[in-house]
Amino acid sequence: MDTDTRQTAQAAQIAPGTPPAAAGGRPAPGPAAERFASLLARFRARFEAELAAWLAARRRAVEAELPEALPLVDAAADLATAGGKRLRPALVHFTHLACGGAAGESALAIGMAVELFHAYLLVHDDVMDHAAVRRGLPAAHERFAALHRERGWGGDDDDFGRSAAILVGDLAHTWAAELFAGAAADGDAAGRRRELDRVFAALGAEVIGGQLLELRLAAQGGASEEELLRVLRLKSGRYSVERPIELGAVLAGAPSATRAALARYGRALGEAFQLQDDVLGLYGDAGAVGKPVGGDLAGGKYTFLVHLALERLDGAGAARLRAALGRPELAAAEAAAAAESIRACGALERVREMIDERLDEARTELKAAFGGTVSKAASGGTVAKAAFGGTVSKAASGDTPATAFAAESAAPEPGAGAADGRDFLAGLIDGLGRRRR
Repeated sequence: MDTDTRQTAQAAQIAPGTPPAAAGGRPAPGPAAERFASLLARFRARFEAELAAWLAARRRAVEAELPEALPLVDAAADLATAGGKRLRPALVHFTHLACGGAAGESALAIGMAVELFHAYLLVHDDVMDHAAVRRGLPAAHERFAALHRERGWGGDDDDFGRSAAILVGDLAHTWAAELFAGAAADGDAAGRRRELDRVFAALGAEVIGGQLLELRLAAQGGASEEELLRVLRLKSGRYSVERPIELGAVLAGAPSATRAALARYGRALGEAFQLQDDVLGLYGDAGAVGKPVGGDLAGGKYTFLVHLALERLDGAGAARLRAALGRPELAAAEAAAAAESIRACGALERVREMIDERLDEARTELKAAFGGTVSKAASGGTVAKAAFGGTVSKAASGDTPATAFAAESAAPEPGAGAADGRDFLAGLIDGLGRRRR
């Protein structure tokens, strides 16, 4: 489940701020990417200030009532405030705006709940993966193992560290539940509250089930394509994108047709993110990714890249790849050789095609659902235009409304908040597609 650092890197690359020469020859960001970057930066500034204030208030309360738990509070808060692009809470916020919701405390609280739920998963994930670093800090279990050593306590350092880390994750989960329960639901409050509860529960159950399936596949050393697709959908398509989008849409009271369209958009985009995440895990820059490249191989992660390569390599090549898979001591040169074999046999190119297929799927599904004329060549406004009747701003489309959206010229112009939300969703898919190219 270790996607946090690489998806942060992806987000930075989707909304780049460097000129072409400094970015390794990539095209300069267009209007949609610049708009996306601006919206995300503004949201992050507010979100991180609110999250830090909420965590500080919780620390004061714990200090007064349960000081024994302060080390857990500090570990959880340090992780939650240590970085990340905040894409999940941003999706809650901007989808809520895009569907007509007003900026307010409820969307912010739900976004914070999603982020703290993610922190809970990351802590437990690091225990399962034996990961030493998270967001540039010692992982929670390493932090507490070091504390155990420094104090000279009895027992095993690592056992103590793992046990304390489980409690750190549990605390973050408790905070997420507290924030989510306190978020008000407007309109049909009772019905909307039940639906929000259902979606939040599904977000958790699906990613946990997907994690168990991924563990089993790594242990058995192989998987069918359907099993890999199931992991892809549960752990990324739904958890990272579809469910946060659904939370924002439900909170805004979006009609069922819009919610269904956004679910298809989110599912396809989330799967594309995970596939790109797997590519970064083998072929990304270690400095940008924030972890050693090849860590997925060493950890035994059975990705589509590995699956497709094992199908295509000859007996000797497949044996070498299997020997590299799941070896914690895997040397960098061995990881590089395995990555090259995956590239040479065509598995990398096939995964890139799968990313493109999912971006196309998002456009096609939304166009079919809303009957709009959607041009594949259009910029970031393509998908969001279909979902919202063509009302995407000029900045996001990279074109004039008269040429880009002539078929929907009668659609009403959204308010400033709705336009921000739609531009964000448009810029996200446009940026991922440009990054893939």
